[in-house]
Amino acid sequence: MVKKISAAEYAQMEKTGTILIDFSAGWCGPCQMLAPVLEEVSEEYEGRVAFYNIDVDENSGLAGTFGVQSIPALAIVKNGEKADMQIGFQPKENLQAFIERNL
Repeated sequence: MVKKISAAEYAQMEKTGTILIDFSAGWCGPCQMLAPVLEEVSEEYEGRVAFYNIDVDENSGLAGTFGVQSIPALAIVKNGEKADMQIGFQPKENLQAFIERNL
C-alpha cells in the first residue's frame, strides 16, 4: 500500500530500512498512470520496503530538498539517507529492478 503523507509527517517518521517516495501531483498524467503500478509493486515488497506518496504542490519544500524538478519522481531512502532517484513513468519491471538495486 502506498500511503499519502505530508512533509511534516515525513519529518517526524522513523526512517529505518528502505523507503520509496513517489513525488507526484494530481494534475500529472504520467503520475496517475504510475499510481496503480506502484500499488501493485508495493504489495510485492510489503514488509521489505515502505511506500509513500508526496504531492509536490502541497509539499514543495520537501520536493526541493530531494532535488525534484520533474514528476513523477521516485526516491529511495535507506536509513534516512537518499540513495537513488528515478524520473518519469516506468513499467512494473523497471520499478522492480530499481527497488532491487537499492535493497
